[in-house]
Amino acid sequence: MSAGPNIDSAKDIIIVEGRADVINLMRCGIENVVALEGAKVPDTIIRLSKQKECTALLDGDRGGDLILKELLQVTDVKYIARAPPGKEIEECTSREIFAALQNKVPIEDVRAKKRPERRKILVPKQIVEARKELEGTLEAVLFSEKMEQIERLPVSGLAEKLQQAEGVDTVVFDGVITQRLVDIANDKNVKFLVAARVSDVVKQPLKVHLLTFADVEG
Repeated sequence: MSAGPNIDSAKDIIIVEGRADVINLMRCGIENVVALEGAKVPDTIIRLSKQKECTALLDGDRGGDLILKELLQVTDVKYIARAPPGKEIEECTSREIFAALQNKVPIEDVRAKKRPERRKILVPKQIVEARKELEGTLEAVLFSEKMEQIERLPVSGLAEKLQQAEGVDTVVFDGVITQRLVDIANDKNVKFLVAARVSDVVKQPLKVHLLTFADVEG
């Protein structure tokens, strides 16, 4: 198996998806790392998860979602960390890797998030149309209280724009609702954040309604 030199001696280990991920983490000075190397979890990883405190550091894509589901079923992994949405660990910068590890989530919280499918929610047609247009674009649309489009921009600039903007009532974007975005939206009196998904670590705000694309009635 692909692994760093400290995998046997370390009390805490990091489980990644493939050999390229191991190499990238070692470039960052992280040597207590081991790779799954496939969708099926090897017996060695199952055994290590029972012997050591394990964090799974997974890609921020559908492949990472599938491996997470498998890990939840067969291992005793203690924490889950994810790459930024759409990125793979092998292409992450050291800053992104350390940020992901810093924001790791206890496995109990991940399990608690897996609720039954919710009923779709009826929303203004502008939100439905924006959702359809934005999927796969990594872009965001800002709406006024009258659901008039204020601006369309890349998701990468959304937090900064939201801090500067006035009169924004609803934000629809192809990305992940993070705690930072929730805090900014709360400060700016934004009523709705609608996105592809909500980060596992977000605390439910009092004034901002959080919806995913899956919640929105088409």
